[in-house]
Amino acid sequence: MGSESTTGLPDLDRPGVKVGVVGAGLMGRGIAQVAAQAGYVVRLHDTRAGAASQARQDILASLATLATRGKIPRKQAEGADARLIAADALQDLHDCELVIEAIVESLPAKQALFRELEAVVTPQCVLATNTSSLLVTEVASGCALPERVGGLHFFSPVPRMKLAEVIPGLRSAPGLADTLTAFTRRLGHTPVVARDTPGFIANHASRGYQPEALRIAGEQICDFAGIDAILRDACGFRMGPFELFDLTGLDVSHPAGESIYRQWFDEARHQPSIITRQRLAGGVLGRKTGQGFYRYDADGKRVEAEDDCGAAVVADPRIPVWIAPSELPFRAMLAARVAAGGATLETADTPSDAALCLVLPVGDDATAACVRLDLDARRVVAVDPLFTHTRCTIMLTPVTSAAMRDQARAILQE
Repeated sequence: MGSESTTGLPDLDRPGVKVGVVGAGLMGRGIAQVAAQAGYVVRLHDTRAGAASQARQDILASLATLATRGKIPRKQAEGADARLIAADALQDLHDCELVIEAIVESLPAKQALFRELEAVVTPQCVLATNTSSLLVTEVASGCALPERVGGLHFFSPVPRMKLAEVIPGLRSAPGLADTLTAFTRRLGHTPVVARDTPGFIANHASRGYQPEALRIAGEQICDFAGIDAILRDACGFRMGPFELFDLTGLDVSHPAGESIYRQWFDEARHQPSIITRQRLAGGVLGRKTGQGFYRYDADGKRVEAEDDCGAAVVADPRIPVWIAPSELPFRAMLAARVAAGGATLETADTPSDAALCLVLPVGDDATAACVRLDLDARRVVAVDPLFTHTRCTIMLTPVTSAAMRDQARAILQE
């Protein structure tokens, strides 16, 4: 069956289409849920005995809860009960028009699965890989019909993360991206067509987010909670990098990071971290294990507060504040914040011997700014000038005194 040529791609943008999902883990069950909600007949298969049946029960329970809370129509939840089927054997997917794999992030495993599927499904069936880091072209390279293979990368948790990357491989049929895009839209997700490169768009872009955060933590510049707080509260990300690691799980994130690094020929900016490798080896994976960079209860909720990076301290009224001159508009913004914090602001060209000296370096560190301005390093605290409107990020010199550090925190906290 797999050696025949395809005669055309199926129309997947209609209810009643049979969709197979292989892999009943968190990602697979999420894909199965949104497909069943969208009116597709879903056959969910997993090689682990009972895994597909358990996933089906969990999905239906989740949909029933959503219906009770008025999040989805009750008919949608009831309809999913009839449309969602636990498939005991791969053969049960024989009449599916689309099969999505959501198994382990391993090239040999995905290639082997697709070879098995080609012996089961019709030549017109589209095979989609949910890989987050592997080349779609490479996944399809072992197939008799690589033109019907494409990438469809969802994000976890699938029902809430309304984005999916559609990735045509080098040998994908010309209309395959359009076919998968229409399917994705019917699920209520936003499709983004990406080129077939390691990490595609989102995971490639995240190489500048999570690996850099790991480097900052590894150099002991800031702790995990502090980094998360800065990137979430000051920079506007919905989650900090370590919160994201815990949500995804290091059993997914770290191997994907290593894969992307190797596929980009060991490019330094993609280099993985020993921090995540060690935690992966120790089974400290994140929410799924109850402990990651934070601790979680049985329901997956954090049970530890953030690190005490923002605890309240009291300003010392005897310590005035001097702000270094700047040609950029940040000085006035910081001066307003200092005044609001109740501190006495010095306006002379140079600080008094008792003043806390705030500097506003852009692309520089606190020590370099201190040397350039000929300031007493014991009294210098640098403030990130780009994000003074929410959570302030401060940087110390190696000899900044604890009193000056605490005074800066006291006047800048809200």
